Amino acid sequence: MIIKKAIRGGIPVVFPNFGPWELGPQHGFARISRWTLTQAPTKDSQGDVTAVFTLEDSEETRKMWNHKFKITYTLVLRECEFEMNFSVANTGSDDFDFTCLLHTYIQVPDVTKTTVSGLKGLQYSDKLRDGNIFTEDRELVSLAENYDRMYIATPDEHIITGVAGGKSIILKKTNFPETVVWNPWEEKAKAMSDFGDEQYPNMLCVEAGYVAKRYALSPGGKFEARQTMVVSA
Repeated sequence: MIIKKAIRGGIPVVFPNFGPWELGPQHGFARISRWTLTQAPTKDSQGDVTAVFTLEDSEETRKMWNHKFKITYTLVLRECEFEMNFSVANTGSDDFDFTCLLHTYIQVPDVTKTTVSGLKGLQYSDKLRDGNIFTEDRELVSLAENYDRMYIATPDEHIITGVAGGKSIILKKTNFPETVVWNPWEEKAKAMSDFGDEQYPNMLCVEAGYVAKRYALSPGGKFEARQTMVVSA
C-alpha cells in the first residue's frame, strides 16, 4: 500500500531514488509505502530492543519501477544509541540500480547554534546553486540560511552539537558515502504545506546516503549499509 504523503520528521527511508524522479514521487516510494513488521520489538538480556521491518516489490511499485527487491530494515535501540541496518536484495532476474538515503530529522533548540563536524576540505553539490560543486572550508559547519548541500566522500563519523537537551549526537555510518545537510529556512518553510512556518529554527537534517552515483545490483546481490546515532554529553 502506498500513501500520498511522507511523514515530515523521524527518519524517512529514501529508495530507489534520491531527489526528483521521472518514474514516480520525489525520493522514491519507500517512504510512502506500508512496510511489514517481520519481527516485533524484542528485548534481549542486555536490555537492547530490536525490531525488523521489510518492504518488497508489489504491483504498485512495479508500475513505477519494474524490478523485484526486498529491503530489510533492522533497528536496534540501546540505552544511548539507535542503530539502523539497511539492506537491499535483488530478488529478480534483471540488474537494477538505485540511490538510497536515511533522511534523518534532528530536533535542535536553535539551528544557528548547531554544528556538524567532519566536512572540512570535502566537495559538495549545492542544490541552491544549480548543483554546482564547491569545497567546504569550515572546520565546523553551521547554518544561517536556506541550506541544501550534498557532501561527497564523507568520513564514517560526524559530531552534531547543540541538539535537544544540550547534548551532541555522534552519527556513525557504514557504506553511506555521502552526507546531506538540509534546512529549508523561513521562506521555503512557509511555502511547504506540511511544514510549520516557525519550525525551521528547531530542526536540522543530517542524512547519510548512497546518492552521488547509483548503486548497481545484480540478481541475487545484496547492498548493506548502517547508520548509528549515539547520544553524547
